[in-house]
Amino acid sequence: MQLIRLLPVFLAVNVFAANLPQKEFPLWPGKAPGQKGDAPRDIPTLTPFWAAKPTGAAIVICPGGGYGGLAPHEGKGYSDWLTTKGIHCFVLKYRLGSAGYRHPVMLQDVSRAIRTVRYRAKDWEIDPQRIGVMGSSAGGHLTSTIVAHFDAGDMDAEDLIDRVSSRPDAAILCYPVISLGKFTHQGSKRNLLGTNPSPALVKLLSNELQVRRDSPPCFIWHTWEDKAVPVENSLLFASALKRQGVRVDLHVYEAGRHGLGLGGNRAEGKLHPWTNDLVYWLKQRKFLNN
Repeated sequence: MQLIRLLPVFLAVNVFAANLPQKEFPLWPGKAPGQKGDAPRDIPTLTPFWAAKPTGAAIVICPGGGYGGLAPHEGKGYSDWLTTKGIHCFVLKYRLGSAGYRHPVMLQDVSRAIRTVRYRAKDWEIDPQRIGVMGSSAGGHLTSTIVAHFDAGDMDAEDLIDRVSSRPDAAILCYPVISLGKFTHQGSKRNLLGTNPSPALVKLLSNELQVRRDSPPCFIWHTWEDKAVPVENSLLFASALKRQGVRVDLHVYEAGRHGLGLGGNRAEGKLHPWTNDLVYWLKQRKFLNN
């Protein structure tokens, strides 16, 4: 009798699981816009990481790597931790300058990623109004780019995914590149824009100059000691958000090198304090349960 009572629940769980992609999948069914070849580096993808006890929230994660590579500890590493908190994660493999791609390709990829998760929200039991984006270093620049340059979707598009908004509901920026001016990371700037970008393009992608009043709330953290990406990047972005009336939670820690990621041994529960601060903020944003 007990087995019979549990059977509908078991079947419901299995039906739900059957709807979830378990492996990396491409963002576009055919060639992506501007795709140069058919090698893995030419095909933008999402890799899903599903929470066992989901809150209904999801985060698209953009690993760092100077727009020349993708750091696993800032992708899978974050996902393995956030899923234990109940957040579904999707690691974005966006196209890179090292493969010959330049702006706006990276923006196209992160926009499509957010649209895809939002379009499939009902199928994947995700709240379409609790979809965030997260990025570190150059991935933080890409995150700040979608914070400042999202759109509502194209209602005339043949592809139904392209009709969906690319606006994230929250953004997490870890030691991000923000400015392409005085305080930029030159390698990221070169990989994103090429060797001789116009002043107008540099201004357009200096995202402290592009924040909007309808940009989403942001959690930002950096270290004073960061020698690769100066802390001024985060200070400038936080100030710009404040001026536009956008809620921001900024943390500057004195010690720590660039590229810290979680900053410790997750198996031993020894993580950097920013992780606790983020959990508190995610609860405020209703991404996590209190």
